[in-house]
Amino acid sequence: MADLITVDDPEDPRLRDYTGLTDVELRRRREPAEGLFIAEGEKVIRRARHAGYEMRSMLLSAKWVDVMRDVIDEVPAPVYAVSPDLAERVTGYHVHRGALASMQRKPLPTAGDLLRSARRVVIMESVNDHTNIGAIFRSAAALGMDAVLLSPDCADPLYRRSVKVSMGAVFSVPYARLESWPKGLETVRVSGFKLLALTPDEKASAIDEAAPHRLDRVALMLGAEGEGLSTKALMAADEWVRIPMAHGVDSLNVGAAAAVAFYAVAAGRPGTS
Repeated sequence: MADLITVDDPEDPRLRDYTGLTDVELRRRREPAEGLFIAEGEKVIRRARHAGYEMRSMLLSAKWVDVMRDVIDEVPAPVYAVSPDLAERVTGYHVHRGALASMQRKPLPTAGDLLRSARRVVIMESVNDHTNIGAIFRSAAALGMDAVLLSPDCADPLYRRSVKVSMGAVFSVPYARLESWPKGLETVRVSGFKLLALTPDEKASAIDEAAPHRLDRVALMLGAEGEGLSTKALMAADEWVRIPMAHGVDSLNVGAAAAVAFYAVAAGRPGTS
């Protein structure tokens, strides 16, 4: 059973995991280095625990203590009860959902580990918007993708904003980072995957014509918002595919495009519709 500890000093060193949550650059350096990430909100905290992540501590406003009572009773980690004002002073923003947890990261698998059992893989290049990362993971989980591979410069899927937008789906889809780019794509190809690059380029085949759902193993490559896939990534692909557009629209937000493409890739698989 966890200890419930009332804290009234924003400088209390026990709250260090939660300080400066709005400082993106600081948190991007600190969290991976210290092996932690922040789960925000009751559902996300519960999903992180269900996925096997160890809790370091919880930070709760008073009205959330009863809601989270079962978790408090189950975990040995300390639980800090604070006022909403103090939570805002510590974190740097108004904590709307009133519940935060500091969770311990797990070691990441290698790309090779994931590719051995996967059939439908997402590959992201230079996607640095945390909202897009979260949205892509949520769609990947919902639409039956097996794994996600990230280029070395992609944003952290376990950053608080990514986790929140994904509603904890980042815990459901295993992911790994490729060690080099685009050379790391060769690891995917030699594992038997066909590399499909999603691009609005007119030279690309309509994704339905490419029939990715009929391929035994397929890896769908996605680029960052605006820039899309780099020339090097496009050249490394086996085929370019696009989503046909109407009414003169030339492209979709990468999160929306990912959802459409995942449906095409996973169509007819068990668990999808």
